[in-house]
Amino acid sequence: MNRYKKKRILVTGGAGFIGSHLCEKLLNYGNEVICVDNFFTGSKKNILPLMDNLYFEILRHDITFPFYVEVDEIYNLACPASPVNYQINPVQTTKTSVHGAINMLGLAKRLKIKILQASTSEVYGDPEINPQNEEYWGRVNPIGIRSCYDEGKRCAETLFFDYHRQNNLNIKVVRIFNTYGPKMQPDDGRVISNFIVQALQGNDITIYGDGNQTRSFCYVDDLVDGLIIMMNTEDGVIGPINLGNQEETTIEELAQMILKITNSKSKIVFKPLPEDDPKIRCPNTDKANKILKWKANISLEIGLKKTIEYFDNILRGEKI
Repeated sequence: MNRYKKKRILVTGGAGFIGSHLCEKLLNYGNEVICVDNFFTGSKKNILPLMDNLYFEILRHDITFPFYVEVDEIYNLACPASPVNYQINPVQTTKTSVHGAINMLGLAKRLKIKILQASTSEVYGDPEINPQNEEYWGRVNPIGIRSCYDEGKRCAETLFFDYHRQNNLNIKVVRIFNTYGPKMQPDDGRVISNFIVQALQGNDITIYGDGNQTRSFCYVDDLVDGLIIMMNTEDGVIGPINLGNQEETTIEELAQMILKITNSKSKIVFKPLPEDDPKIRCPNTDKANKILKWKANISLEIGLKKTIEYFDNILRGEKI
């Protein structure tokens, strides 16, 4: 790999869904990787294939507490990302975003290195514009059941930009839209994992709301490429930059696609929409296209087939 200089890289939340894919790709590029995770939602199974790599190191640690390592750059991904998980302990979720950001920014400041914040499309809340661009300030309920995640991530962005302005810290901020693929947890409550598991098990597919609400789904390999490209941009590129698939899909369309691919006989049932669940979600990726020369390339159909194969193996108890 000639494109990137070999580095010692810290990935917080490295045993999670996206984090484990990122660790693997960074190792494949010849880097040393330190994975930090408290394993609240991360899984050792996600990083098991990496354990024999001499350049991979794992630390069990909660980033709400400071720690000190010597690294060349930091990817800060640590935080539960699905409503089922982040609502279990909403105070801890906020602390992970806020205290965790402070600790990682402090480490980056001491080492004088780059740090990337994995922010989220949830900073836009239930948006009034579609697609959402980076200049849109969002429409977020600050006291709702999703606020621990939404406002925690918004505050983390504030901290990143204040560290940049006050300390001239080299930051990178990306806003991640719905991402899916292998290594998702079957019970994480996200729409794709829910639908796939329900379809494979022959259970009713549960749609919350009327099914006309939209999402845009980015396959994890595309997303990880975007993270790495963003980290390796010149110092003046700080973001925020949206990373996601600009192709919009209704939830009912998604359910029908999964039923077709799995050849499932499951029926679709509708239930009330949860509080503060956004009706639309689609990124404007013009900045990613222009600045990063990046776009999501893997189609939803191809990505779903790969993800369904993974979940089918999981549910059959086969080794991944």
